[in-house]
Amino acid sequence: MQKAIIIHCWGGYPDYCWYPQTKKELEEKGYEVIVPEMPEADEPKLALWLPMLQSIAPNPNENLHLIGHSAGCITIMRYLEQLSDTQKVGRVIFVAGFTDDLGYKELKNFFTTPIQFEKIRTKAKNFTVIHSDNDPYVDLKHADIFKEKLGADVIIKHNMRHFSGNRDKEKSCVSLPEVTGALIK
Repeated sequence: MQKAIIIHCWGGYPDYCWYPQTKKELEEKGYEVIVPEMPEADEPKLALWLPMLQSIAPNPNENLHLIGHSAGCITIMRYLEQLSDTQKVGRVIFVAGFTDDLGYKELKNFFTTPIQFEKIRTKAKNFTVIHSDNDPYVDLKHADIFKEKLGADVIIKHNMRHFSGNRDKEKSCVSLPEVTGALIK
């Protein structure tokens, strides 16, 4: 069975913004979908988030697909870095992902070591990144970095900000069909 895990953003939770709709769409396509509540979401710590993802996906294979939103993306990258040489997942989709410290003290702990892009690139069948042209937190340059370093397909949405909701003081993004589309293509 195809399985998808959605790792939410900093301050997010399983029923936030576009996650419930994406979960519903994927379940209708036959996927098992997990949207875990990451620990201490308001002050995310890689030391807690990575073990949580590892416990949910202890035996990755190409039927496992990973979807990250913002801080969920760097969590997934760190997960992929630690996989053994023989382990690989199916598709990886990053929404509003970033590749370096954005200057927020709450996220610095995710960037204590350089990202191993060469290893990450070998750990998934395909990468897709979805970015907004007016994200107030994540510069569009990160889409280019993902394309260059991971060979990612890039989708740029207009005026979608951080694809979030009230926590980020923006109109809630409750539907993002591009995630489902990228996963089932």
